Amino acid sequence: MTITSPDNAKLKTIRKLIARRRERDHAGLFVAEGEDLLAAADAAGWAAQDRLVVEGSGIDGVEVQASLLAGVSSLGSGTRALGVYEERWLPTAVGPLCVYLHGVHDPGNVGTILRSAEAFGASCVAVGPGCADPFGPKAVRASMGSIFTVPLARATSIEELPGTTVALVPGDGPPLSILWRSGHEIADQIAIEPDLTLLIGAEREGLPAHLADQATTKAHIPIESHSLNAAMAATVALYEVTRMARAR
Repeated sequence: MTITSPDNAKLKTIRKLIARRRERDHAGLFVAEGEDLLAAADAAGWAAQDRLVVEGSGIDGVEVQASLLAGVSSLGSGTRALGVYEERWLPTAVGPLCVYLHGVHDPGNVGTILRSAEAFGASCVAVGPGCADPFGPKAVRASMGSIFTVPLARATSIEELPGTTVALVPGDGPPLSILWRSGHEIADQIAIEPDLTLLIGAEREGLPAHLADQATTKAHIPIESHSLNAAMAATVALYEVTRMARAR
């Protein structure tokens, strides 16, 4: 039966999940909008708790009048399909390659970092204090489906992160591209552990000084300007780390 009322319980739930103003509004659930994201979820083996589609679209799911589905969508142009999924979190961050985000406020950056983490084979992304919600609508869209393939963890301190911790700090430490002197040591003669975590800070403020000081080492990406967008910095760092790993 097609949903024809804006007061339908499923639509009310979708509105709350997309707004995500309070934790109780989403209760561990999130919304993915668009056929491509739903296809990515299917490919990754994520089953939707609810799947709503425009009536007559021929897409599998509960049919909804087009205007009503557009009314609950966060997309300006509306959507033909959306799904409700349960959030998944690892109990702790894991290696061999972890990306830790601290204070990355922009959900688009968080989603893009998830996409880069998938591209370079990161084992997880750990979300620290002050970060945008990785399961929020903007982050989910920016991830381009990587929200379904990259494991997520929460972390509140550097002690919760696996292996050698490398803090990206503009202009501090050796260039990331020459961080390793050999297959077993980093530039300041600290032994490399099998696992490694890249620490990425906020878009403007970067990593807090106390957190960077707690890391195993600091490193920077040589650039001509004063800073890089957080997502771009994470992408370059992941490329360099995986390139160096292959070289070793």
